[in-house]
Amino acid sequence: MDYAVEMRGINKYFGEVCANHQMSMNIRRGEILALLGENGSGKTTLMNMLSGIYYPDAGQILVDGMEVTIRSPKDAFRLKIGMVHQHFKLVDVFTAAENILLGLEGTYAPKKAEEEIRALAGKYGFDLDPGRAIHDMAVSEKQTVEIVKTLYRGADILILDEPTAVLTPQETEKLFSVLRNMREDGKSIVIITHTLGEVMAISDRVTVLRKGEYIDTLETAKTTPQALADMMVGRSVTLNIERPQPKNTTPRLRVTGLSCRDSQGVQVLKDVSFEARSGEILGIAGIAGSGQRELCEAIAGLQPIDGGSIGYFAPQNPEKLEELVGRAPTEIRDLGVSLAFVPEDRLGMGLVGSMGMVDNMMLRSYDRGPSFFTNPRPSKELAEDVKEKLGVVTPDLQTPVRRLSGGNVQKVLLGREIASEPSVLMAAYPVRGLDIHSSYLIYSLLNEQKEAGTAVIYVGEDLDVLLELCDRILVLCSGRVSGIVDARTVTKEEVGLLMTQLGEVKTDG
Repeated sequence: MDYAVEMRGINKYFGEVCANHQMSMNIRRGEILALLGENGSGKTTLMNMLSGIYYPDAGQILVDGMEVTIRSPKDAFRLKIGMVHQHFKLVDVFTAAENILLGLEGTYAPKKAEEEIRALAGKYGFDLDPGRAIHDMAVSEKQTVEIVKTLYRGADILILDEPTAVLTPQETEKLFSVLRNMREDGKSIVIITHTLGEVMAISDRVTVLRKGEYIDTLETAKTTPQALADMMVGRSVTLNIERPQPKNTTPRLRVTGLSCRDSQGVQVLKDVSFEARSGEILGIAGIAGSGQRELCEAIAGLQPIDGGSIGYFAPQNPEKLEELVGRAPTEIRDLGVSLAFVPEDRLGMGLVGSMGMVDNMMLRSYDRGPSFFTNPRPSKELAEDVKEKLGVVTPDLQTPVRRLSGGNVQKVLLGREIASEPSVLMAAYPVRGLDIHSSYLIYSLLNEQKEAGTAVIYVGEDLDVLLELCDRILVLCSGRVSGIVDARTVTKEEVGLLMTQLGEVKTDG
């Protein structure tokens, strides 16, 4: 077999933690290989060693049958290996061409370089204007720049880390079309992904990792999503999201004409209006940066308001509308408004990284009086309950949460917020980066809150999940509401069009 890359017996330790143990896998020429595994299974660590970010503690890497040493990304590029990371490494004020040329040795004629870049992009079907500044680009265009930058440096082996996480369905299909063109040209492509549907749609083979060890490599056409999920987790898992019918729904939040600007004065929300009801899950969909974060922060009292109204109907007095705009978060809480907010930046906004689970649980109720501090038992019991119910992996309850993996940090935060028994629960990307088992556990918890009469607002990036989990979906595009649709009847393509304001779908409620 003509392998582009072989990795044999790779070990990687971080202190006492083993990220990869005797890991072996191969990448064929002219194939798309999906790399699948739960959080902490070692996927990104393994690929970081292939791309020169990390150096293995043991094992061999062979490229074109020859053993090689890769100590830096520069070494990897010499071997025609490049990696596109989840978080783009671009200079916003530079053009696409300037970013692509940045760091390359030698001198380049700008016009000639732009022509070469345009030709390279056109060869595979990318839409790219080399002279356009990064800050003027959509997320999908920035991703294109990163991929073309890797190709321009001569990469024949491309590693893409969660490439579809920031794309609409239409943009995802466009990317897949480009990747197929690259495969036809003999490129070897590795996609790190958590979406089983995408694995089945784009890959030729799939390699499954679990807990830092290699499990198996299968021909995609000869396996199923259920088999792959079971292999990832090590036991049989359920891949169905239950969606109970809403019962006894009443208005809980009424947002009217909401507008906000960011710290630079740029309008991030404009004339946003909707209603969140008890006993239902309202999904928020949109391309990254469409105002999802600002909307949640505005409702929680964390974002200044330009105009509009945020009305709250308390469960104990559903006829009385309380205005939240202009009130500090503490004032909102004093009104008896329970807004549980799981932010995108969990350690920056939700938890104190230097504290353990018990102290972070205590933060949620710090103002109940000094007795709470002298008697930490309620917080300890809550921490133990969250740890057990959500399967938080931590050495002990006092270990600083910044030492936990991203997935475990999310579990700590969401568990704490749900335990406060909110009447409105806002969850922004609560399963981002979580493995399949943990994600479905979170979906189950959100449904429990819905059935308990909570108004759940779920901000997600996986449209398949939004369509399965939510009752209604509010779609944002550039800070505006482009539609509110029934999740049971709308199609994925219709939501994707609304995310770019290319189509019109009948608004439902």
